[in-house]
Amino acid sequence: MANVEKVFLVVFLVSLISSIHSISFTLTAQSKKCLREEVHKNVLVTGEYKVSEAPIKTHLTVIDTNGHVLYKKDDAQKGKFAFTTDEYDMFEVCFHSEGSHGQGIDREIFLEVKTGVEAKNYDDLQKTEKLKPMELELKKLEDLSEAIVNDFAYMRAREEQMRDTNESTSDRVLYFSIFSMLCLIGLAIWQIFYLRRFFVAKKLIEN
Repeated sequence: MANVEKVFLVVFLVSLISSIHSISFTLTAQSKKCLREEVHKNVLVTGEYKVSEAPIKTHLTVIDTNGHVLYKKDDAQKGKFAFTTDEYDMFEVCFHSEGSHGQGIDREIFLEVKTGVEAKNYDDLQKTEKLKPMELELKKLEDLSEAIVNDFAYMRAREEQMRDTNESTSDRVLYFSIFSMLCLIGLAIWQIFYLRRFFVAKKLIEN
């Protein structure tokens, strides 16, 4: 039973730090479709795409939230892309098809995006560094452990940032409440003196 719980824990942790998105869709002429994904800092992202044949061109662009082009391919047919994020950000994979609107030419697009540990090619690593099967498994565990540590460090930093924001907001609300009460007290005192002068001027009360 304990081994089963460990397996579920490892699967859960891997799902937090890595992901695989496989999607296929139809792109009509003169249309654009995008896929967005949020990733942490220093995370490897790889993608593989395939576009069905058609007499019109389809362009592929991968950009971040700042508009930086991470990958671009005109007349995309089949290929791969890879990049490593410099900071926590959201990237966008967009396919844009040429042609005339209503031309009736559709293209089938397959896209698979991997992030984190899932994006690493351990087969090439094993061949390059001539690792034994046990050494390769240890390398995978090392990368997984590092990714888990980085993910928890990010979650801790986010928690501290949110706590600081809550404390700052609470202080601002307190100061605004005190300021509002002082304004109301000042307004009430001014109204008392104003009404007293008004009643004295109308000789409704004695000075």
